[in-house]
Amino acid sequence: MHAAPWSRSLIGISVSVSLLMAGISTWILFLERGPWGVGLLPLVMVVTSALFQVRGYTVGPGGLQIHRLLWTTRVGLDGLEEVRRDPEAMRGSLRLLGNGGLFSFTGLFRNRTLGMYRAFVTDPRRAVVLRLPRRTVVVSPADPEAFVREVQEVVR
Repeated sequence: MHAAPWSRSLIGISVSVSLLMAGISTWILFLERGPWGVGLLPLVMVVTSALFQVRGYTVGPGGLQIHRLLWTTRVGLDGLEEVRRDPEAMRGSLRLLGNGGLFSFTGLFRNRTLGMYRAFVTDPRRAVVLRLPRRTVVVSPADPEAFVREVQEVVR
């Protein structure tokens, strides 16, 4: 398995937002004595985001497996057109749907270079772009060069 190390920005965002949400929940529940459902909502958002975090990647004959906290997301590599390391892949991206830094950068993004793409990223500087016939996927393994070599070997 290829690890998915966190960038400093991901750590900073995750810690800051988690503390902020805990503070909001505390304020609503104990200082304002608000409804439990409303008070717990910020914490539910943090826990939900944590479940979607990317823990690592496995490449095999069945394609790419993206390991989450409790499940695995599979991406078929049939017809792979290109796999390359690109530390600038996410630069200038607009998040269309997904998570922009609370435990991961995941979801649907768009930029001028890649167009629309699906991200499963924890460190944008380690980005690897996989161009498939109908979609583009970006991941961030600990050793991007080794990951690219392994994908190339598997799809041969």
